[in-house]
Amino acid sequence: MMPAPNAKPCPLSKPIVLVGLMGVGKTTIGRRLSARLGLPFVDADHEIEVAAGMSISEIFERYGESYFRSGESRVISRLLDGEIKIIATGGGAFMHDCTREKILTSAITVWIDADIHVLAERVGRRDNRPLLKGGNVVDVLKNLANIRNPIYAQAIIHVRSQPTSQDIVVDRILEALSNVS
Repeated sequence: MMPAPNAKPCPLSKPIVLVGLMGVGKTTIGRRLSARLGLPFVDADHEIEVAAGMSISEIFERYGESYFRSGESRVISRLLDGEIKIIATGGGAFMHDCTREKILTSAITVWIDADIHVLAERVGRRDNRPLLKGGNVVDVLKNLANIRNPIYAQAIIHVRSQPTSQDIVVDRILEALSNVS
């Protein structure tokens, strides 16, 4: 996706990587942040599907989570190289030690967080989340948050997403970026 023509050029020297649980709005926020900063946007999950020639659900079903995480790590490493961009990652990407280390050393990390009930309402709109199959959405998200939030907390920037306009979250990220050297 190309940045908006009226975007302000961004003097960043590293890509910005958005991390957080499924449903926090990483893709939506990433696209809006891209437009505001004049940087390209890439969704890592989309790139994984293109590279694999199948959906993430199909990869999980056919080969399992471990296989998926290995491919995800390779794709994210490739995305971190080259031009500066905004990268939205899948919810579990930052949990993989090698992937997390590469992101932390090569990018500005932004953890987008939200209330579990907000996430449950958002992810309940679609049935394409492999980790939610066969479980109570709120319980699964609570368990994931308990495990993942301490790891996401390693991100240099932490913002909360609310059930309001995602432009507010973008504004908060931009404010935090102005304080990052």
